[in-house]
Amino acid sequence: MPQMLSVRELGRATLARQLLLERSSLDVADAVGRLCALQAQEARPPFVALWSRLADFSAEALDAALADRTLVRGTLMRGTVHLARAEDFLRWRPVLAPLGVEALRKVVGARADGADLDAAVAGVREQFAEGAALSADEVRDWVAANRPGEDARVIARLALYSLPLVRVPDGGRWSFTPKSRFTDGERWLGAAASPDAAGLVRAYLAAFGPATVRDVRQFLGGGDWQDVLDGLSLERFGPYYDLPDAPRPGEDVDAPVRFLPDFDSLLLAHADRSRVIADAHRAQLTTKNLRVRAVVLVDGMVAGFWKLERKRVVVEPLRKLRAGEQRAVDAEAERLSAFAG
Repeated sequence: MPQMLSVRELGRATLARQLLLERSSLDVADAVGRLCALQAQEARPPFVALWSRLADFSAEALDAALADRTLVRGTLMRGTVHLARAEDFLRWRPVLAPLGVEALRKVVGARADGADLDAAVAGVREQFAEGAALSADEVRDWVAANRPGEDARVIARLALYSLPLVRVPDGGRWSFTPKSRFTDGERWLGAAASPDAAGLVRAYLAAFGPATVRDVRQFLGGGDWQDVLDGLSLERFGPYYDLPDAPRPGEDVDAPVRFLPDFDSLLLAHADRSRVIADAHRAQLTTKNLRVRAVVLVDGMVAGFWKLERKRVVVEPLRKLRAGEQRAVDAEAERLSAFAG
């Protein structure tokens, strides 16, 4: 068995796959595929995520990929909204949907007791016939009107989690407004969903490996992935699984300053996140209202947080930066202000 990888080597390997050691010339669709999927419960983060990873990225290129349905925004990992390639959404959605529904059932508890969820899901699916686009409130109102005695809010959420729905771009600043509607993803893409659990795990390792079974479970939102991992031709580094030909640069490889958006998947992809954020800082990563903060990477590790204030990027460092680090952070913040502000 190959020798164990150090924490720093794990970090460099993941940064390489996340296109964070050097900006890539990939187009937006190929980049999203390389990254597995991008966290996208809010509309802006995927744009910043790609700006930080691609050379000459333009927001218009991502707008166009969403408009022509090469990329879609829908519920995937951990029951949260992600940006993914159309073909990946169709392969992964049927694998991940049961996990999202199971997790939500645990959250809502007895509020779903007595409801015929299968019938509710079938009824909601009919509302999306012929390419209809509906808001979450409209789905809830339909449940309230047609399924008396059931908790309309809970049943509507469970139905939305169960169905392969995507968000319809509606011309917001970042392709979507907060009121963007859902539509049937299979109709939107003109193809049926077909599960591919092995492809999903391979894509996860290609984007975030090397990784343990716990890491896979963390990112995908539960499930037992041991049999899938055992069925793939993988390398082992102690408890870590990896694709044989995946990049694993040495720990001395330079990692430039990078700004990552709120909820970036790099910060959510592992049970043990010490490869990208020190354990001492992890508690500060998530706010009281469960927002995962936008971060600044210095030498491959989280060294601060950032936010937009009056169209300018403001940095909150976690440690005193050396003079060269500070100059690099200031320069990248200036460039990001011009893009996102």
